[in-house]
Order: sequence, then structure tokens, then C-alpha cells
Amino acid sequence: MEHRTPEQDRTRTSRFAATALLVVLAAVSFIPPQTICGIELRRANILADLMVFEEAEAEAAEAAEPALFDEEEFRVDLTEVAERIAADTLPQPVQITFEWNTREACDTTAIAADTLQRPLPVVATPRPDVDSAALRRRTDTTRLHAALIPIEDFDTTGTSRFTAFCEALLDGERPVRIAFLGDSFVEGDILTADLRELLQMRYGGGGTGFAPMASPLTGFRRTVSTQSRGWTAYNIMQYKSVPQALRDRFYLSGWVCQPADGASTRWACTDARKRLDRCNTARILFVSREDSRAEVVLNDGARRTFEIEGDPAVRQIVVRDDSIRSLTFRLLSGAAGTVGYGAIFEEDAGGGVCVDNYSIRSNNGQAMFRTDPSVNAQIDALLSYDLVVLQYGLNIMQSGVKGYGGYGAQIEKMIAYVRECFPGAAVLVMGVSDRSVRTDGGFEPMDAIPYMTACQRRAAQHAGAAFWPTAEAMRSLGGMAQFVRNGWAGKDFTHINYAGGRRVAELLFDAVNARTAALHAAREAEERRRRAEQSVLDSLGRVRIEDRLLPAAPHVFAVGLPTIATDTPPARPGTKKHAR
Repeated sequence: MEHRTPEQDRTRTSRFAATALLVVLAAVSFIPPQTICGIELRRANILADLMVFEEAEAEAAEAAEPALFDEEEFRVDLTEVAERIAADTLPQPVQITFEWNTREACDTTAIAADTLQRPLPVVATPRPDVDSAALRRRTDTTRLHAALIPIEDFDTTGTSRFTAFCEALLDGERPVRIAFLGDSFVEGDILTADLRELLQMRYGGGGTGFAPMASPLTGFRRTVSTQSRGWTAYNIMQYKSVPQALRDRFYLSGWVCQPADGASTRWACTDARKRLDRCNTARILFVSREDSRAEVVLNDGARRTFEIEGDPAVRQIVVRDDSIRSLTFRLLSGAAGTVGYGAIFEEDAGGGVCVDNYSIRSNNGQAMFRTDPSVNAQIDALLSYDLVVLQYGLNIMQSGVKGYGGYGAQIEKMIAYVRECFPGAAVLVMGVSDRSVRTDGGFEPMDAIPYMTACQRRAAQHAGAAFWPTAEAMRSLGGMAQFVRNGWAGKDFTHINYAGGRRVAELLFDAVNARTAALHAAREAEERRRRAEQSVLDSLGRVRIEDRLLPAAPHVFAVGLPTIATDTPPARPGTKKHAR
């Protein structure tokens, strides 16, 4: 019998211990993810390259939807919304618009009050810089990306609002306005800056759109420079910390600003995108419940003082100049009753596009129910929006959650709320963006994305709105993982940056442009059919006219050689003709 030394015995013990350790670790791999004391623990799977665990898909699909949000906290009664809008938009006995037009010789400090029941009239004037060749370019069907992710229009009324929006783009007779409501995905004008530029390059227009009166986030935005002093800015996501007197004054921008006497804001155009310097109109939006005085400085030179009569209605000071490079609004008195919203910079000579970014960080869309529907409706009466985009869902979606029926019902209420406040606008629901999460095998697309997308598409379909699948569009370029590798998104695999925003904007622009191109083609086909019918009618009309006006032609009974005269009388019927 072989005799084993103590060293050999220790080797056998080590092998046994290693084998036992592997068995234990393999067993641990079968323990599902746990949550202990609020801390989520991932699966410890040392066999990740060999084994993939499927987490009871049937049970997850049938599980009740978790409490993703407090529906009661964001409760909205749409009947009350409609009644409040109707009550607060009656004709006002005070001036609601003050205009300063430096291009006119007259010195009018204010124009007469208009009612808030209908939009201010827009006079269509020809654009001197748009010729027939430019109009033909506007229907160019060339895409910026090979893949076309189309917009799905679920309107079944026969008078699609989204089609009306596309018609307004094609006609180019008046400014076309887009309100882009979203969360941190588009914060700082990400995506909207490039969408604005692309639309303005194709359909005309200029300017950066809406810029808040004051906000701690203005430094992140590249398309406009904002310097504010003396304002206290409140965000709607910190609603409970907002003074009671201001809680019912929020606009859809999500910001309400309270000034001290002497508070001022200076906005300046930048060259971060094309056509931002093509700005000839600025609108300063505010409320002055008490009499106040305000000064406006144009391009750090010309200035004008406005005497404002107190009233709860939303006012606007409209400044028009051939080139607005900077604008300063300074409140000289009446701060106690003043609420500031912001300014809109645009080119409104004739047609063109204005895109306003109304992004609110951490918002899932329901914060709009805390805004004042009357303020929203009054501002829409001054501006007349053609399209409202809803870009939400990123703050609701969670890994492993597949039921979003409750949130879908809230989306339908959002659409209804927008339609109450912006009755002339189409609504476009953007599906949730692509997102990746860390798994045992690395970063993979979040499993909840198709379920959230389906929820949003279904809500748009039920409400008869339009829908665009953002995640599908991003995946046509490789998805979030590829965005990160390309430097188009952050390392959180959730938020795109300006480079990524450019790519998503191009895909959305392609989708909008495809709709307008199809509409233009349908118009041309209808015009050709009309001309063909008119040509037939004109031909028939000419025949009828000729028949009535030309003299009647003699009737001819025989056509041929002339008859030869002879002495032989014609033969009578029934007689035999004899030759001589």
C-alpha cells in the first residue's frame, strides 16, 4: 500500500474545498434577484456566459401594474378645465398686447385690446426671399437617413389635425408654431435645436423660440444666452415649495418667475445653429395684476418704457425690428403683482417655423395638470400653436415592468388637456426613447421599452392623435449602445447629447417631410385631374359656342361628278330604258 505524506493529504483537501466552492457558487447563481432593506441585489451568476435565466415571463406579464405614480396627486377634471378656460378667456377691458415696431415711423406704445376667445389675426404677407425655386425645394423627398420611420396618424374624423399642420408648412402663408413638451431627454434644447434648424432651413423662419425669464438651467442651453437678475424662479416639479399665490399661475413651460423691483433679463442670440440670427420679432410674456412700468432695451441701444394697467390677463410686449440681436426686459415698478414667463424669438414675416422647447427635468408628463389651463389658453390665443409634441415616458419606465395601462390612461388625459388649452393644434406622441441597462452579460436594451411603446401608441390611437416610435428610430442607427460608442449619448445609456439629438432630429424631420411630400404629391395629382376635367369642359363649351354662333352649312344630298345634260328625259319608274 502506497504511503501518503502530509503534503499529499493537504493537496487532496484543497481540491475538495475548491470543488465545494464551485458547487456553492453555482447554487447561488440560481437564487433570483432580491431586495433587502430597499437595496436591490443583482443575481450572482458566475455561469453568465453559459446560462441565461428567464424570469417567469408569464407571471411577469400577468402581474398587476406596480404603483409607478400617484394618480390622485396628478388628478385632473377636464370638465373643470374647460369651464375655467371659458370663464377666464372672456373679452378683457384692458390692453393685452403692447407693440414696439421700430420699422414704422409712427410711435404707438400700445394697440387696442383684442378678445382672448380667438387668436390674434395674422396678416399673410409675401416673403421676398422665397422664390418659386425655393418653393420647389420645400417638397424635396431626399432623406437624411436611409431608414424612414413614419409618423402614424390615428385620426379617423376625416379632418386630420396633423394633416392640417403639414398643409400649413406647405402653404407658407403664416408662422407655423410647434410646442415641444418633454423631460430631461430634450433639456437644454437637445434635439429641438436641430429639429428647429432643419425645419427652418426647409420651410423658412428663424429665431430660437421660447426662452424662460429665469432658470438655473439656462447656462446649459446653447441656442440663446440668458442673463437674469432679481428674479426668483420656481419649477413645477417642486410644486409643494412654491408660494401659494403662484401655484395656480404655471404655464406649460414649467417655470414661473417672481421679480423684485428692478429685476431684469437680457436674452442674446447665438450662432450655435443656423438661422438663429434671423429674428425680427420678440414676444415678452408676463402677467401684471397691478399697475406696473417696464422698460425694454433693443440691441443694447434703443429703449422704450411701457405703462401697464393691472389685470390678471396674460400680456405680451411685441418688439419688431429688422434684426433683433439682444433684448432686455427690466421691471421698473409693480413687482408685487407681476409674474414672468419668458420671451419668444422668431421670424414671423409671412411663413416660417417656430419651435418652442418646454422641457421639464424628471417630468413624466402629468405635471401639465398642475399648470393653469387659463394661462395656457391665453398664450395660445396670442400665438396659435399648430402642433404640440409630447415626449415622455423615460421617467416612468422600469426594468421588468410590462404593465403600463394606468399610465396609458394618463397619456390620453394629457392629450385631452392639450386639446382644451390648444384647440387648433395637432398632437404628436413620441414613443419612449431607447435605453440600455447593465445586465450579467453587459449593457442590453431595457426589456420594458416595447411595452411602454405599445402603451403610448395605444393611447395615441384611442385619442385619435399622431404617434412616432422614437426607440425604433434610434435602433435604426444601432440603438443606445451604438449611440454611446459613437459619442452621441452619455455613459448612463439613457440620455442623448447634442450629437445624438442631431441624429434623432434628422429622423423625425424625415418623417415630417415625408408627410408633407406625400401631401404635396396628392395636391399635384388633384390639380392635374382638375385641369384635365376643365380641359374637357372647355372643349365641350367651345363646341356649343360654335354651334350657336357660326352660320348653318348648306345640306348636300349627293357628292360626286357633275351631271351631264341630255335631251332624253329621265326614265319613269316601271318603264324599260332603250338604247338609241
